[in-house]
Amino acid sequence: ATKTALKLTDYVVTEAGFGADLGAEKFLNIKCRQAGLAPSAAVLVATVRALKLHGGGGVVKSGTPVPIGLSGPNQDALARGFPNLEQHIANVKTHGIPVVVAINAFKDDPASELEWLRQQACRAGAAEAAVSTHHADGGKGSEDLARAVIRVAASPSSFSHLYDLAWPTKRKIETIAMRMYG
Repeated sequence: ATKTALKLTDYVVTEAGFGADLGAEKFLNIKCRQAGLAPSAAVLVATVRALKLHGGGGVVKSGTPVPIGLSGPNQDALARGFPNLEQHIANVKTHGIPVVVAINAFKDDPASELEWLRQQACRAGAAEAAVSTHHADGGKGSEDLARAVIRVAASPSSFSHLYDLAWPTKRKIETIAMRMYG
């Protein structure tokens, strides 16, 4: 099999802030509008540990070890916490932007949970999801993620703002509240 060479040209990467309900919403509806930007793709970062935390897998307390329910195998907590990521995917897609989920892996994350999360993210509407080990492996550990972003950014995007600037303030707030927060 031959590999297709991917070219990196004219990519700008920015960090929009925490969460697709707060940081990305402000970035997409305020910053992009003011700067005239139309994103081609969005990357949502997730970890198995964070989703297990959302799923009741344990409590993190400063100065204590990470509970085994977060750092060890715990498929039940991961499944219970997955709706958090699912909502963030839906929030970005509300803006017409294809989503890549970056699954930042810790060295002890079970491979089966990482793969389950990758598959579930795609089932939930992400265009692609890739496990990233850049903390442990440097640039080599993020190559799959980079390739996924390149592929997805090349696909059609129908970016749009969530609200029209001419709308009354109350309508804008109601739209954000209902579409981003349900």
